[in-house]
Amino acid sequence: MPLNLSSPGEEVIIKKISGKEEVRRFLANLGFIAGEQVSVISENSGNIIVQVKDCRVAISKEMAQKIII
Repeated sequence: MPLNLSSPGEEVIIKKISGKEEVRRFLANLGFIAGEQVSVISENSGNIIVQVKDCRVAISKEMAQKIII
């Protein structure tokens, strides 16, 4: 299931990152790696605010679809 379908406040574990190599590298640099725990904080104007590694990051819904939980 992609991350954008997760409910706000729910803590989930990343199973894999899909997409092109440059997209996977970009998300890895933000802290989105397989096995990492993340939680959706809120949705705002087509963006999703996610907490990963004690840091809040805003990503687009398109990017969130590439993160499989």
